[in-house]
Formats: sequence, C-alpha cells, structure tokens
Amino acid sequence: MGYLTTHILDTTKGIAAAGVKIHLYQHTTDGQRQLIHSTISNNDGRCNQPLLQADRFIAGVYELEFVIDEYFAKQDSAQDNNQNNQTVLPSFLNTVVIRFGINDENAHYHIPLLVSPYSYSTYRGS
Repeated sequence: MGYLTTHILDTTKGIAAAGVKIHLYQHTTDGQRQLIHSTISNNDGRCNQPLLQADRFIAGVYELEFVIDEYFAKQDSAQDNNQNNQTVLPSFLNTVVIRFGINDENAHYHIPLLVSPYSYSTYRGS
C-alpha cells in the first residue's frame, strides 16, 4: 500500500519548519471536501507518521493546508524585541493550500513545502 508524507522547510532561515499545523482534506465526488487528518510538524519539519496510509490511501483529489502565518508569527515573536520587526498583519501568506491527485495506490507520494513569508514552492518528492 502507498502512503503520503510531507516536509516543510523555512527558506528564510534555511531550517526545518517545526510546529506548523497541517490539515489534510479529501475531495468527494459531489465537490465537497472532508477533513481526514490534522497534525503538527515535528522538529525536523516532518510528521511523525504518514499523513495517509493503508486502507485510507485511495485514488482521488486531496488538499494539504499548511497554516504558515501562525508559524512565522511565532518566529517573529521569538526574536529580540529590540530588533526591527517588519512583519505586517495580515500576513501575505496565511494558509498555503496544495491540491493534488493520487492515482497510484501503491506509490509513495511526498509533498515538500519550501516556504518564506512571501513565497512558496512545492514538487512531488521521493
């Protein structure tokens, strides 16, 4: 059986993004989406277990939501208050949504997220 994993990297600091809230949704045939899993990234910017696996890993359309604005707000509050903090609320990026399809129920789907407060990129990893 296949499985789904992710990895979040903070490109502003060149570190793994720990503590990011992640929500996984599955799109239903009637156009709705159903929350099927929520978790928080660990110190390595990964999840302790696959986001989707075993009998729940089926072909279909899914969305990963990464709550990035909260992550960067925490990073800013951890900085020394004497520094010039240029973060402006609301953040340019708040929730990054990646919609993707699974068509091989025996494959490993890995979705890395490279993120800064102003941009992100992703790809199908291995």
